[in-house]
Amino acid sequence: MNWLLSFVLAIISSMLVDNVVLSRFYGICPFLGVSRKVNSSLGMGLAVVFVIIFSSIICWPLYQLLDLAGIKFMDTVAYILVIASLVQLVGLIIKKYSPSLYKSLGIYLPLITTNCAVLGVAQSNTDQGLSFLDSLGNAIGTSVGFLAVIVIFSCIRVRLESANTPKAFKGLPIALITAAIMAMAFMGLQGLFSGIGA
Repeated sequence: MNWLLSFVLAIISSMLVDNVVLSRFYGICPFLGVSRKVNSSLGMGLAVVFVIIFSSIICWPLYQLLDLAGIKFMDTVAYILVIASLVQLVGLIIKKYSPSLYKSLGIYLPLITTNCAVLGVAQSNTDQGLSFLDSLGNAIGTSVGFLAVIVIFSCIRVRLESANTPKAFKGLPIALITAAIMAMAFMGLQGLFSGIGA
């Protein structure tokens, strides 16, 4: 039962308390670039969920093999190769089943390969010495947190397009202010689990 609590706390903590976009500022490029339309942000978020979860599943045992071989310093290169392969797979699937989404994601889909959020999760899992289960919980929580934040942000941006915003704040300035307010709101969750794990 203790492992289940640890797994659930890892998911909730990385999703809400330590959100990859709003507290660690990883993945800002697709967060700002794709969030103009809800459909594109949902598609990007789901693609990132797939890539983060599967790259974590593959990278954790890969790191163990690199460690056994005495070449664990090659972990970042190996992770990038795994992530790039998964992004290519996601790109092919989206292109086949949803060409309009593939077109709307544009350059941001291949940029998942260099998305700091994806590489950051795989790297932090091994840097922190997390077990496979905790790594999986961190990957699920981080990716779902990314998905939730980008979709919420996209919904707000769609509403802001028709709002009576001063000319100087139209577009990216009001989007950045909105992101800052969201980050402050998520910071309020930091003490949420302090007494549970004790």
